[in-house]
Amino acid sequence: MTLLHRTLALSAALAVLAGPALAAPVTLKANPVDDDGRVTLGDIFDGAGGAADVVVARRVGPSVVMEAGQLQALARQAGLDWVNPNGLRRVAVRQGVAEAPGAVAAIQTPAAAPAPVRAASRRPAARETVIKRNDMVRVTYEVSGVKLAVLGRAMRDAAVGEPVAVTNTTSNRIIDAVAAGPGQAVAGPAGDAIRAEAFSQFAAR
Repeated sequence: MTLLHRTLALSAALAVLAGPALAAPVTLKANPVDDDGRVTLGDIFDGAGGAADVVVARRVGPSVVMEAGQLQALARQAGLDWVNPNGLRRVAVRQGVAEAPGAVAAIQTPAAAPAPVRAASRRPAARETVIKRNDMVRVTYEVSGVKLAVLGRAMRDAAVGEPVAVTNTTSNRIIDAVAAGPGQAVAGPAGDAIRAEAFSQFAAR
């Protein structure tokens, strides 16, 4: 790819996704818990401020485990900066009412190179809602090898492969995307591919 083509691709991507403002530093809570299954940045971090109600995961069992790199990216998209000083690889959030005394929520294992954020290995069944209206969603956009991501608020419920409009929390711009998994959506050609795959799977049932 020539430098000119790469510059044009980056400009196109930036036109779709606007970056967050200067991030505010936060610290990981010693024992992150939630009480309603909607895991927010305020459940995980001290000092989340106005981003405390941003939903970053859904807990359907006694606990949910998030990759530290993904959590760091979601926090930054919401305007928070977690430097992960202990080099954690994963962070667990547990159900508050069932919390065992002295449980350690952060899984402290040596950090490896940050892995790219990927959709969950288990694809939800067709027509299963993975994004609900007003959920915070991480939207990725890729064109000509340039990949960007932004955090936005979903404007409707959506299953995998269904279109979902997402409002960029920084610019208030509406992004047309396709649901890819819980809290994940894709814009651009990659989103069209996910929509086609989900449709073919549903039609084969």
